[in-house]
Amino acid sequence: VTQSIPACIGSMTINSKQLDNESPVSIFAVNKCYATVQDGTFFDGSGFAALVREGYKVRSDVNITLEFRTTVVHGILLGVSSAKVDAIGLEIVNGKVLFHVNNGAGRITATYEPRGANSLCDGKWHKLQANKSKHRISLVIDGNLVQTDNPYIQSTSADTNNPIYVGGYPADVKQNCLTSKSSFHGCLRNLVLTKGQQAELFDFSRAFDLRGVFPHSCPGAEH
Repeated sequence: VTQSIPACIGSMTINSKQLDNESPVSIFAVNKCYATVQDGTFFDGSGFAALVREGYKVRSDVNITLEFRTTVVHGILLGVSSAKVDAIGLEIVNGKVLFHVNNGAGRITATYEPRGANSLCDGKWHKLQANKSKHRISLVIDGNLVQTDNPYIQSTSADTNNPIYVGGYPADVKQNCLTSKSSFHGCLRNLVLTKGQQAELFDFSRAFDLRGVFPHSCPGAEH
């Protein structure tokens, strides 16, 4: 067995002596145990998850669905970019959700602005769907639809070739459709990217790079 155990371990004794969990000699990718947990992936606000090492190709159509829970009004949700300008990005900025798309001709943005300033950052689960269909983009938050006009109707394909970065991205990586550098602090679950009839559910424990991300459980309440 080479992978770590997704579990909580406590009260360990060796030769009748209890180990001190509070002051380990070294520690790597170990988080607190929570009295109550929920399914999902916890992002501690310091890092990101990187998926699809060989690069994800958005091209003309993609549908992204996920659920998020946070009490912070800024945070990157997802970005896929290219070395040029083509890219897509999802982020929370000042309590609003922004979906950016650049098919090569210029960035367009669908913005969901909730009625209450912090109503999306209330620590409860919210459902998000972001859809790009050629030059059209839309954003649905908790069933509320936002669409935006795109003046660049001839430009239809986002020719991306970079990994999918979730919750943030490394300092040396370019993201053309994210305005924020704030890593997400909260929980995500049920990330699905659909192209045509092909839906892919992403398991964060299979990410090729995880920093500040704990894939198997979310604290039951923000700590």
